[in-house]
Amino acid sequence: MKHFYLSLLLLFSGRFFAQYCTNVGPTSTVDSNVESVVLNGVVGAINYTGCPGIIGLQDLTQNVNVTLNAGASYTISVKFGTCGGNYAGAGEAWIDFDQNGNFDAYESLGTWAGTPPAPVQVWSFTVPPNAVNGVTRLRVMQREAGTLPLNPCGTYQWGSVTDFGITLANGLNCTGYPGDDQNDAIVVGTLPYTDTRSTEICYSNQNFVYPSADIYYYFEPNPLLASVRVSLCESSFDTFLSVVDMNGQVIAYNDDATQCAPSSELIFDPTNLGPLYIIVEGWGSLTGDYTLHMDATYVGLDELTQAPFQLYPNPSSGKLQVKPDTGKYQLTDLHGKLLLSFDSAVSAGQNLEHIAPGTFLLLQTETGKIQKWQKL
Repeated sequence: MKHFYLSLLLLFSGRFFAQYCTNVGPTSTVDSNVESVVLNGVVGAINYTGCPGIIGLQDLTQNVNVTLNAGASYTISVKFGTCGGNYAGAGEAWIDFDQNGNFDAYESLGTWAGTPPAPVQVWSFTVPPNAVNGVTRLRVMQREAGTLPLNPCGTYQWGSVTDFGITLANGLNCTGYPGDDQNDAIVVGTLPYTDTRSTEICYSNQNFVYPSADIYYYFEPNPLLASVRVSLCESSFDTFLSVVDMNGQVIAYNDDATQCAPSSELIFDPTNLGPLYIIVEGWGSLTGDYTLHMDATYVGLDELTQAPFQLYPNPSSGKLQVKPDTGKYQLTDLHGKLLLSFDSAVSAGQNLEHIAPGTFLLLQTETGKIQKWQKL
């Protein structure tokens, strides 16, 4: 399926790295409000008292923390009440067990609907055995005039929403799953490149296009690339693929490729682009297995611009010199694979006898100019 509305989001979103929705909750401090939350963990406890009311999200994740074990059962007590008048509404609580940055329906601990004063709600829940180890969030929400199920990212006039820090233990260890965000992106090496993974476990939602889990790749185009193809055509689920620069500006994106819909594939021009992130995610909240393929086309040798430097002897049996003897140079093969970097000021008369005979390219890094060099 085609998701045309998404193009508007991508074109105008700018930097869109994100995780938990925090622009949530009430615009007024009066009336409906959670009065208390009690949760005892294997380590630590939450004993929260509400009122007076808080506008927006009350974020207690830094100073309230309790540890829960995966596979174990616990009881949470919540009193949905008021800081003023008594009005009908609804309440709900969630823990983000999979740490994907969302409070999903299966992560709901319990619901309430009624009019304060109301009895304390006591809900028993079991932490999933495959919950992800680490720090996550408990969100408790009350919404006056709300209906179930509540939207954990909703905004409204009266009520409250409070987040608490939760540490999950004895579950999945995700330390061996790189690529969860731009700070831990998987580095793409020499093209062609192939990588197979799954977004189903250990990956969270960092890219704010869809609420699905996503995986980041880091890629630095070299100046010999004419075009780069990125393909997810062997995916097991409906994917979405995007390429962004270091500022979060969208370079290219694809939802459903013509040849392999609902999987994604795109081709982009890397000319004059710096380092990039390639982001793999699912449409909506979908997750699954995928194989990422990347390959490229390269500029023809007759397209290389005349470089403002001298390269001699050319051809050569192993000695290589350049003039001017300032600046930095990179020697690559015809596919752009880096063989050697050197500063001409300290490496004049570079000995390249260890390199097999063939045709190579020398790049002057400051100008981007390139010349051919033949090794005999």
